[in-house]
Amino acid sequence: MSSTHRLGTPGLRPSRLRLAIQGILLASALTVSSAAHADSGNDHASVKRSYQIGGGPLSQALRQFATSSGLLFSAEATLTDGKTTSGLEGEYTIEEGFKKLLAGSGLTYSFTGEDSVAIRVTDLGGDAVATLPVVRVEGKATLDSTGNYFVGNSSTATKTDTPLMDTPVNVQVVPQQVLEDQQAIVLEDATKNVSGVQRVWNGEANGQDFVIRGFGTRYTRFRNGQRISNFNTDMANVEQVEVLKGSAAMLYGRVEPGGMVNVVTKKPQDEAHYSLQQQFGSYDFYRTVAEATGPLTDDKSLTYRMDFGYTDRNSFRDFVSQNQIFVAPALHWQASDKTEFNLSLEYMDRKLPYDTGIPAIGNRVANAPINTNYGQPGSKFNEDPSDSTLVDFNWSHSFNDNWKIQNGFVGNWANLHYRKVLVAVFQPLLEQGSDPMQVRRGSQFTDDNQETYLTYFNLNGKFKTGEVNHTILLGGDYYSDETRSGGFFGFSTANAPFDSPYKMPGDFGGGSFAFSRVNLYNPTYPNLDFNAYENQRINHPNNFFISQTSWYGLYLQDQISLFDDKLQILGGGRYDWAHLATGSSNSYTNSTDINGNYNGYVPSFNNITLAKQNEGFFSPRVGVLYRPWTWLSVYGNRTEGFGTNNGRSENGQPLKPETTEQYEAGFKTEWFDGNLTTNTAYFHIDKKNVLTLVSDGGIYDTIGAARSQGIEVDISGRLSDELSLITSYAFTDARITADGGAPGNNIGNRLPNVAEHSGSAWLKYAFQQSTLKGLSVGIGSYIAGTREGDNANSYKLSGYVRVDTFAGYTMNIGPTKLTTQLNVNNIFDKRYYFTGAPYYANRAWNLPGEPLTVMGSVKLEY
Repeated sequence: MSSTHRLGTPGLRPSRLRLAIQGILLASALTVSSAAHADSGNDHASVKRSYQIGGGPLSQALRQFATSSGLLFSAEATLTDGKTTSGLEGEYTIEEGFKKLLAGSGLTYSFTGEDSVAIRVTDLGGDAVATLPVVRVEGKATLDSTGNYFVGNSSTATKTDTPLMDTPVNVQVVPQQVLEDQQAIVLEDATKNVSGVQRVWNGEANGQDFVIRGFGTRYTRFRNGQRISNFNTDMANVEQVEVLKGSAAMLYGRVEPGGMVNVVTKKPQDEAHYSLQQQFGSYDFYRTVAEATGPLTDDKSLTYRMDFGYTDRNSFRDFVSQNQIFVAPALHWQASDKTEFNLSLEYMDRKLPYDTGIPAIGNRVANAPINTNYGQPGSKFNEDPSDSTLVDFNWSHSFNDNWKIQNGFVGNWANLHYRKVLVAVFQPLLEQGSDPMQVRRGSQFTDDNQETYLTYFNLNGKFKTGEVNHTILLGGDYYSDETRSGGFFGFSTANAPFDSPYKMPGDFGGGSFAFSRVNLYNPTYPNLDFNAYENQRINHPNNFFISQTSWYGLYLQDQISLFDDKLQILGGGRYDWAHLATGSSNSYTNSTDINGNYNGYVPSFNNITLAKQNEGFFSPRVGVLYRPWTWLSVYGNRTEGFGTNNGRSENGQPLKPETTEQYEAGFKTEWFDGNLTTNTAYFHIDKKNVLTLVSDGGIYDTIGAARSQGIEVDISGRLSDELSLITSYAFTDARITADGGAPGNNIGNRLPNVAEHSGSAWLKYAFQQSTLKGLSVGIGSYIAGTREGDNANSYKLSGYVRVDTFAGYTMNIGPTKLTTQLNVNNIFDKRYYFTGAPYYANRAWNLPGEPLTVMGSVKLEY
């Protein structure tokens, strides 16, 4: 019996699985129809498309090839079991593409009609070929509303396009369809689907910081594999989100040992496509997203893309709102079949307040209403002008099918303007007096300017030594980041009078200007003079800071394949030359114009003496993967990492940088023709030279250590044409193993914000019956156990179970696809919190999760 469906989303039948298990190989026919080619009168020999299909299982590559081409197929069974292909990169006609993908497979093809292709088994013993039955499929390809929850390839772990089943590292990909079904509007909405990833408190909306395998990422952010400081993702141009577990230092330099989150952006396409989406929801949420892509030249060598996002929203938190504009144009030039150039730009302008959450009282977060905000009405994280601009230029050239060079440059310029009143981090949260439940606050009116530059060069080659296949990566990168901050801080160790709401402007002794207090359970906000704060920033600044970070890195990696690709060995290393310089000052110089009139101040940046530190470190990585059958891979790896630079000690001597070591072992499986995959892993990570507070005066030393170990399970893909899922589970035991700090001995304590048990499950059912075709429904649950709030384990965050659901309907109106959707998140209105990042460990900062929220969407595509 045959069935007709899109090649990118093949029909899944129980009989096919039974035949695969029994080892019965049936002859099959593959018939390809492309109405777009037929209608336009172009023949298959002349029409070319651009493809980026990595090497790996032949069945998977053929699915990607047909999906990219907009083709349909009909098949009785499969001839591709156990067969692999080197992939397809560049521009090819359909005929050329089949030739390259099928090379060495023992299969051939022939056109059986104007728009039909038959796949055949080559008879090497004679001139004849075994022609398989052909079933012709008529009709045009339609827009597919079911999508796929599984992506087979990723370049994050190896910087080469490698099938995940052949990668001896745990990499999880959250694909576009999941992002659409869940209406992911911030990056945290994507990472909640991955095992062992926890969101942490962040004072700025979309702060995008995470705990992975027990360790915080320290705001280390990646876009298309490139590190970008102070970069915040707008989901308008995000294609997928990839999470690499464990240390990535061998390829990326200084990163935290738990892992990294890499955002992959959408690319220009050579077929015109346009979409407009309007989202709306609870708390006056409105978001408009638009995209346009297509060719700019007749030969489609020059293509463009434009993504736009506008967000205007309030919040369940008092006086918290966000206004954000995002624009991302991109160009792709295929100069030849071997050379391409890419240029993209991202501009973001956003305004939002700084929200410190709810403090802990005793061993729990205070039982205050979750809307309670201890900031000040009118304070802002960003004020005009506040923006960030990113430019990304890269190019590549293929010398032949085996050797390729890549080079790129990324620059990011961010202007941050803090006008805020927040809980005073360096002050006691509560003070005894006439009202013991008072929260002390301080002010920050500063301007930050940050510049980040990155350039890289990669040489990728494939060759054989005897029966051994090699994929070599030789590369290097340079990273530079500088931040200059200047303005006024209202924090101080001086005690303002308890019976005064705040010290009046002009009393600057001890730096205690602008301290204020509000009641913990019923805050009444004093009428603070923001103009006085601004005047203080302009005329009496007390804080100037410079931070410079840079490093050069060289790396070499070899992916070795043996025994018909059943055994994969990944080995490599990287050496970094790192530089850090920091300095601060609280002095400034008055300035006058030529007439002697006061003209503001001159910041003392030029007078700051920078404390400099240089470090070098070698980061090795080795991994082994054995794939005895196409459906099973068993792997293990060992990595070392070069972590955060810890600065200098009290006497000015450089402190040792953090170092890490990880061991990981696991197995991956692939089911239902590769449409469903699983990854189970055990990991053990040791982190040394952790910065630890040794005295209450703010003196630190590298005497800390931590260990994290556990088990992770991730499952994603499709069980049938109707049912898709993405689910995860993590057991994480993360503890402090060394601590000589003054606050007390924390050895054995759990690391903050790390649930021992956590998991997620999201299921989607897409109706295939003719009367309900286009309707999809889904439900998901996100679970986290009890978590510690700080290193001292002095308070806990309760565990929670959050349930989300959605329903969507897609219909074609002529050439246009209309999708309407409704998502309801936290349908049982569960109260839960995210605590401060482990490196803050501040009892004052616990951010409530969103209560029950509703989000609707209307989207047009054509």
